Order: sequence, then C-alpha cells, then structure tokens
Amino acid sequence: MFFDMKGSQSLEKVKYSLFVLLGGFSYGLLSTVIKLGFLDGFSIQELVGGQYLFGWVGLGMVVLLFSRKRVTGKQLLTLLLVGTTMSMTGIFYGYAVEELSASIAVVFLFQFTWMGVVLEAIIARTFPSRGKVIAVLILFAGTLLAGGLFEGLAHNFTIIGIVFGLLAACSFTLFIFVSGRVATDVPSYTKSFFMTTGAVIIICMVFPPTFLANGVLQSGLWKYALFLGVFGVVIPTICFAIGTPKVGTGLGTILGAIELPTAIVASITLVHEVVSTMQWMGIVLILVGIILPQFIEMRKAKERERLNIAA
Repeated sequence: MFFDMKGSQSLEKVKYSLFVLLGGFSYGLLSTVIKLGFLDGFSIQELVGGQYLFGWVGLGMVVLLFSRKRVTGKQLLTLLLVGTTMSMTGIFYGYAVEELSASIAVVFLFQFTWMGVVLEAIIARTFPSRGKVIAVLILFAGTLLAGGLFEGLAHNFTIIGIVFGLLAACSFTLFIFVSGRVATDVPSYTKSFFMTTGAVIIICMVFPPTFLANGVLQSGLWKYALFLGVFGVVIPTICFAIGTPKVGTGLGTILGAIELPTAIVASITLVHEVVSTMQWMGIVLILVGIILPQFIEMRKAKERERLNIAA
C-alpha cells in the first residue's frame, strides 16, 4: 500500500509538472508572434491590449461552458489583485523589449528562475534543496548562452530597459507564486477568468483599447490578438492555476524556463532567425536544468520505496 501511494504521488507530480511546462511553452510562442505583429505595423500597445482583451473573452466563454461556481467577495477581490501581476509582466516586458535588444531583454526576464526559488525558500524558511540550486545554476548559464550574451548579440544597454526587464521578472515570479496559493478551492477556469479580469483592468488603464474603434482590429490585428489571447492568457493562466499549487513556486519557475528554448525555436521556424552553436548549447542546458529536479525527485521516490521494501 505504501509503495502504491508513493508511486501514485510521483506520477501526480509529473502530471502537474506537465501543466506548468505547457504554460511555459505557450508563453514561449508570444515573442515571435509579437515580432510578426511589429512587422505588420502594429504597436506593442495594440498587441498587448488585444492579447489580454481576447484572452479575457476566451476565458469567459470557457467559464460559461465548464464552470459556473460562485466566488465570495473576498475571493473575487483577491483574484483581481493577483491579476495585476499578470498584466504588469506584459507591460514591463513590452517596455524592456523597446529599450533593449530582444536577446538581452529575455535574459533579464529569465531571472524569475532563481527569484522563484529564493521566494519559496524565504516563505517556507528553509534552504532550497541541492537539486533546485544546481538546476537554477544550470538554467542561469543556459539563459546567458541562449541569449547570445557572450557573442556580442546583446547591445544597446539602457538603465531603464534593465529596470523594466527585472521588474518583469519580479512580477512573473509573483504571479506564479500567488496564483498557486490563493483561492485554491475555486475551479481553475473560474480562478483564471477573475485573475485575467484584474489584468485586463490594468492593461486598459495603461494601454487604452483604442483599436476597438479606430479600425486597426479589422485590418489584421485580430489575428495576432486571437493567437496571443489563447497562448498568452487562456492556456498558461489555466495551466499555472492547475499545476503550480501541486509542484510549488520553486519548481514551477524552473519548469517555466521552457519558455526561452520555445521562443528561440519558434523564431527559427516562423521568422527564420539564425541561431548560433552557443545558443543551441544554451537551449540544451536549459532543458537539462528543467529535467534535473524531476529526475532527482523520481530517484528519491525510488530510493524511499526500496528502503521501505527492505524494511
């Protein structure tokens, strides 16, 4: 019975880890689609505004079809506040990309990998496990290589760009952390919808949705807004809401690092960007850093099972 229970717990953790990976994968597609939107003449305000508005509508339809659970006033207010971390990530990162080259902006964003581990350690008042520390170090090295930092691909540093990049990393860390800890008894669809509602309110205040009236939406913005809404709001928000409470903030941010290799592969496929050998090495390191904690956890589970059988 003990053996079965431990094995079942390991499988459950792998299942929820896959949800977080899917959320990170979805986020990784966004930068390339935004680049394509720039090439078509749309602004960051229009693309980000369209992304969240379409995503909000999509989540609303999902809630109507699959989940109509009522939430208390306290839960509603909490989820709306959590949504501000979603919107601030998009806003800060958008401004960072405008100020910095894309390769260095993503390096600053990816500081969330160690920020999440540190935040979890502070809240839990425990030192991160050796596996997580090693994974974060591998991810950090892989991010620097994949971002082209050692090949002169990163340039045009500005203080304001660096600040916005780090703020994006902080807000994304907070989103992963709080989304897994608030209103845990609320269904994931409903929870995601109300978090996105909070995000849309902030986005509309910062980037007024003028595209709804000036004809830009009908002239082609809708294609980008639909894609960005599905893969930048609906899928990742639901996946993080389901997976993060089960895997924890530290592992959640490590798994979320799948975003960078996804972004690079998407840029090769869709906009035909050239990726160097060192960048491919960085992608491999990031994948190793993601897999390592899972591998260590599975080995520990097997060792516990072996010792239990021996006893």
